[in-house]
Amino acid sequence: MDEKQPLLKNENQVDVENAGGALQQQNTTISSSIGPDELPPPYTSNEERGLPMVTCRVCSAMIDISWKREQHVVKCNQCNEATPIRNAPPGKKYVRCPCNCLLICKSSSQRVACPRPNCKRIINLAPSPVTPPVPTMPGMCRVTCGHCHDTFLFNTLTNALARCPHCRKVSSVGVEFAKNRSNVYLALGILFLALAIAMLWVTYSYAGEHGGIWVAYFAMFLVAILLFARTYYYRRMKVSVIEGPI
Repeated sequence: MDEKQPLLKNENQVDVENAGGALQQQNTTISSSIGPDELPPPYTSNEERGLPMVTCRVCSAMIDISWKREQHVVKCNQCNEATPIRNAPPGKKYVRCPCNCLLICKSSSQRVACPRPNCKRIINLAPSPVTPPVPTMPGMCRVTCGHCHDTFLFNTLTNALARCPHCRKVSSVGVEFAKNRSNVYLALGILFLALAIAMLWVTYSYAGEHGGIWVAYFAMFLVAILLFARTYYYRRMKVSVIEGPI
């Protein structure tokens, strides 16, 4: 199955009695979904090349995921089947057909149909195990990363930048945090630049006799440049979107 195409062509493909005859003519099987708490295969490193690898869930071959970390599934070059490397998106779950086709459907789906022409099984899904409710924490929200667009949890009361656990990149949760930080650094940069210019104007005639004045000039202008650099950093920072509380 091609990774670039949807794993399940039609998530609502459960009404099989009206498609291709009676239900008795379809192959029916019962399968357990890959639960949301089941972790993808752990990354291992190739000792010779240092490449991140995962094990194929079908044939156990090693799959190189160096350029595929932002994908949810990868395709095995040995058996051409898909293996998940991330948890299913919120509200979705993975289902493995007996023909080894990996499907993705809604968490509430009870029946799904395999899209492969040579299979067409109707899969009756066993009920997903009930997960205990997560204790609520003040300020804890679901956040969509501004870099990889994956979802993670973040406490908005910490008043700090968020590092995505998937892509490990830093972003601002909401526009206001980065905007306020950039304004603070901009004001400080202007202040130090004004002080440096004023000191240069007043003490320039004495710089020839006192070499330490040149060091003070350099330090003041250097601090102003660093503050302007931080202003640019926060102005260009990616913004992660808050989806809502958990």
